[in-house]
Amino acid sequence: MFSDRSKVYGVNYWRDLFSPRQLYCHCTSVEVFRTLLEEEQAKSGFGEVQKAAFGYLALALDKILDYNSRCITWHSGREVVDHTFRQHAFPFKWSHAEMAPLVVGLGYDWALEQSGKCLAELIDLLRPDIDKESLKSSQSYVQDSLLDVNKPKFTPPKVTISNKSGDNLDHIEDHSVDAVVMDPPYYDNVMYAELSDFFYVWLKRTAGYIYPQLFKRKLTDKENEAVANPAKFKGETKARDLAYADYRNRMAGIFAECHRVLTNDGVLMLMFTHKATGAWDALAKGLLDAGFVITASWPVNTEAEGSLHIKDKAAANSTIFLVCRPRPEKETDEVVFWEDLEPQVTAAVLQRVESFRKAGISGIDLYLACFGPALEVFSKHWPVKRGTPKPQIASKTGKKGSSTEPDFDPYATSPEDVLTTARTAVKGWILKQIMQSERQASLDPLLEWFVLAWHTFRAPQFAYDEALNLARVVGLDMDRDIIDVIAGKKASEVILWDSETRAAKSSLGSTAGTRSILDALHHTAHAARARSLEAAKELVIKNDLDKSTEFIDGLKAVLEVLPISRSFGGTDGADLPAANDFESLENIRRLIFSNKLRAPLRLQQSLLDN
Repeated sequence: MFSDRSKVYGVNYWRDLFSPRQLYCHCTSVEVFRTLLEEEQAKSGFGEVQKAAFGYLALALDKILDYNSRCITWHSGREVVDHTFRQHAFPFKWSHAEMAPLVVGLGYDWALEQSGKCLAELIDLLRPDIDKESLKSSQSYVQDSLLDVNKPKFTPPKVTISNKSGDNLDHIEDHSVDAVVMDPPYYDNVMYAELSDFFYVWLKRTAGYIYPQLFKRKLTDKENEAVANPAKFKGETKARDLAYADYRNRMAGIFAECHRVLTNDGVLMLMFTHKATGAWDALAKGLLDAGFVITASWPVNTEAEGSLHIKDKAAANSTIFLVCRPRPEKETDEVVFWEDLEPQVTAAVLQRVESFRKAGISGIDLYLACFGPALEVFSKHWPVKRGTPKPQIASKTGKKGSSTEPDFDPYATSPEDVLTTARTAVKGWILKQIMQSERQASLDPLLEWFVLAWHTFRAPQFAYDEALNLARVVGLDMDRDIIDVIAGKKASEVILWDSETRAAKSSLGSTAGTRSILDALHHTAHAARARSLEAAKELVIKNDLDKSTEFIDGLKAVLEVLPISRSFGGTDGADLPAANDFESLENIRRLIFSNKLRAPLRLQQSLLDN
């Protein structure tokens, strides 16, 4: 069986993801599993309970697989081996760690104990009448406790577990479910089926002998998976757009089924973590088309600080919980216009953004948190029309139209419009906080984009699509005004340039900042880094920047968002080139502007903390 990943390293079969020693260990465990199964099946009384026990044993063996492959590393923080899927990929390692599977209390003992712990927690949910300690005792003791006449009678809840597609719940009657809780696929973020093959090929050789009906396929089903996977449309034109449409249609079908089975006062709870507007647009449109209204939303921090899913990346570490209910029938056919609704969306965002920030939500998560309140307002009035037509955005080829909406309706309003409004409201609020002023900060568009990019992503590299959304908010053309001017593009990522990189690429404008004050700031920082602080001071005075309100405002904004260098107590991002710009500009502030400009808030807070 072939692996789609790591082929450049010679990994053409699933067995190649394991070293010979690991492979011998795993194959031996499969052999022992089958021997035990044959022995038990030969005995009388082999039934569903025994089959279930072997099923859990198969899962325990799969846990060992996760912690014993060529893809794992040593977790230095916890001083343990990490597992294969600390990242959503097959991260092949030339130098890998190994678990010692036969050490008493570790390896297989640990995997069996962990599986047993999960099973005990499931039993506790269904049978709270059973004493937890009794689960660790003999079977007869458990049975005696269940027959204790002195205990109040407990009727276990009915539980039905089905293995079916979410868009075809024909075994559930209409309006018979009170609540649906769903953690839906995250658009193009995780290819679940591709990753699941790692376990499937082994489970097929263990659990497949107990439940063969669940393992009829050679590999997992990828055709019917609700993800935006361009690989499903390989060789076709606009594969990415087709993948988006496929995801949106599949999610719409799933939400339609949820609407059918829910009672009129039922609730659908969704958990969603994705920073791409396209993902949110697809999710929200599916919900609205299925007849749902979003009634509440909360951001919840769900990613560990050291998680490789977010480490050193412009990634979201919060999950947004959306509470949805079936939309009641409209009493009138009155049309709601976007021009009237947009101010309400902005007001809803501004009402919640400060509370989110006080709760510790920041960076890109702050934008995501505000998507919920914005969609709450919008969903209550769906469908919404425009009073004036929406202009079509020309593509790179010069053709107008929407790649994901071939039948463009200029009078239609989509969730993407709402998210843009929410982002604009958050942008204005952030700039006011940075500038500590009730008025709009006097930043030119290019500097504004630069400041917002560092404030939002907190890293020099982030997704092009999100950079594009930010550019639209400040009124810039991404490819004309930003790329090869203050940032580079690598595949689908944008990389912000520091002053030294811009100077090397001859992309700096005039020293006076006639195009953008960012040019003047980067000239100043580069002069301090390449020559001396005195040279930077001369440049500032020569161009009358010491008297420029725009330069002072820009200096203040940039110092609030760039990573702090180690010499000023910085840690996160202190080794990035942009931290050298921070150090140079902070020295300039102290040398020239100390009477006009206070130290950055982060430095003030650092002094208070120490």
